[in-house]
Amino acid sequence: MTQTADQMELREAEITAHYPMALSMLQGFDHAPRIGKGKDAPQAERSSGIGARRRFRTTTPGLVTRRTVPTGAVQLMATIEGADDDDALISPVQATALNALRRALSIALAVAENYASVSGLGDLKRANLEGALPAARKTEFAELLAAEALITLYVFGNATAYLLSAHQTEVTAEVGEVEEILTDNGQTALHGALWELDQDIATHAPDDTHLVATITAFAEALMEKVSLRAQNAPRLAPFTGASWHVEADDFTVQGFTPATKAKTQTLTMTFKKPHEVVGNHIAKYQAMKLAKMLMAYDFDRRLNPFAELGGFIFTFMGDGAPGTGKTTLIQMMAGLINDYCGVAGYAFRYQNLSTDNIDSYQGKSGQNAKAFINNVIDPNVIGFGTIDDIDQLAGKRGDRQSSAGQLEITAVLMESFAGANTVVRGNCTFGMFSNYPENVDDALRQRAGARFLVDGPQTRDDYIDILALLMGKNHDIPMGAHELFSAQEIKKAVAASFDSHSRPHEPGLMEVFDRVHSDIGELDTIAKLGTYLKGIQQADERFTGRAIKNITDAVKVRAMDFELPDEWMENPELFLFKTYDEKKAMIEELRVPITVDMVVQEINRYADSEFRYADKSDEVAIEAMVRDFGRQEEAKKRYLGGDTND
Repeated sequence: MTQTADQMELREAEITAHYPMALSMLQGFDHAPRIGKGKDAPQAERSSGIGARRRFRTTTPGLVTRRTVPTGAVQLMATIEGADDDDALISPVQATALNALRRALSIALAVAENYASVSGLGDLKRANLEGALPAARKTEFAELLAAEALITLYVFGNATAYLLSAHQTEVTAEVGEVEEILTDNGQTALHGALWELDQDIATHAPDDTHLVATITAFAEALMEKVSLRAQNAPRLAPFTGASWHVEADDFTVQGFTPATKAKTQTLTMTFKKPHEVVGNHIAKYQAMKLAKMLMAYDFDRRLNPFAELGGFIFTFMGDGAPGTGKTTLIQMMAGLINDYCGVAGYAFRYQNLSTDNIDSYQGKSGQNAKAFINNVIDPNVIGFGTIDDIDQLAGKRGDRQSSAGQLEITAVLMESFAGANTVVRGNCTFGMFSNYPENVDDALRQRAGARFLVDGPQTRDDYIDILALLMGKNHDIPMGAHELFSAQEIKKAVAASFDSHSRPHEPGLMEVFDRVHSDIGELDTIAKLGTYLKGIQQADERFTGRAIKNITDAVKVRAMDFELPDEWMENPELFLFKTYDEKKAMIEELRVPITVDMVVQEINRYADSEFRYADKSDEVAIEAMVRDFGRQEEAKKRYLGGDTND
């Protein structure tokens, strides 16, 4: 990872200097919990008659009323080594966990030491030890100590989760909320956190399989709790305004932002080549463009020139009837990005949100959806996230058929795709796919910036091409009078598809278009185009400001109506490894002016999709009611007929 200007190197000597202190904490210390409560975990005795944990009862009169939980020895190393009682020797997993914890503690102490140096806390500590701390600075001293505690805890949790991320498995653990958050000072804060971690390991990690999962879950819960506390805490500017990089671990501390490893996930899907996607010309073309757009992302600047210039597709929706090629489109796009990343040496992460992520436990479905989003938007990777059959995953608000888990997923996706904290860097894109988009919540559907109509093969040539493709080569049937795949020539097909949207396709929108056109003539000015948009809104009240934004974004995509040359992807030196400013200049040279035709076509494309969804939704509701009425009538006849027989 390349260092940025505001990034300081956390030297290895600074970290290893804290190894003895970190090891001492892992070996044992006494801690009397103030907030957290001890967990009753089944503890195996180390030898006959001797319990695993030391019991303590004060003999000093009066002290029994001051604490509800006694001071006790926290021996985290012994707890971890006892996670698997079947083996007397320490296991590789236990050794890995202990090394990660020692390393994380040392990094946290080193960062806290840096903070104390730049914030003036170090001087106040020395003055306090000498008894020379001015009374006027006691409040400042207390605030700085509390800030140091929060920083130490967060960096410890962040480093622990980061260092163990490569050792995570599919096993998960639920440790609940972290309670023992102490802000007296950094060391006391770590004692409280390690006491609670010791409790969680004893309760949730009966074996090595659950050990890493428990420690990771605790670290993530600790980060979440501390970052919330830090939102209103003073004296944190010296920490949040700088960053530290640990070269040996490629770990960067950037305020209260979790670090993640840029790992490429091995994909097991079957990739498709563009010529294997028959029909779907606009969807295929835009998917191919988007795959190359993602590759323009600059890891140093953490921004994509397309995101800055306009024309980057952060979210899109592909809809069409079953069997029209949505899965094939996903396989094609994932394959292209995977190949491009392989050439450039970039980490690529693909993830699909599926029905497996809907959980019966309250809040768990939302957590699964948030984890999916966070994995894909990781700024250290090129990401592609898909939500196939989104109508089954994300619940429609007000629909009694939607489960609590589905509604949780809807809320997370809405906030992540166009929420107040959404940042589009241009390193990832999300595709939502559905056979029944009319069943998707209106507000969530409108968060799809682009619409890909996946309508499959349409023409005679399309059907000949797909038949030849799927038949394979194990036959001697002649091709006949047909040039294979010539109809799939992308530029010619896309131009024809775009031209077809010069007029609307849906009957409801045609009526609006014809009425406006007869009233004001050709739509050749901003004012006339705005009048057309108002006419659409009068016909469909769901056509809001977000719809206009999606249309203008689509127009900007058309202004970028070019594919980055294939040679730029094949030879990274030509484009991918250029600086951000050089990439931006090269893209600007290819950009074309926006025309009235582009705007009209994109208005019609977007509005057509909304009218199509609305018409389908109404028709489905009417058909359901008709079936219900028919069943009621039939049931009434049978009931009355039964009474007559009686």
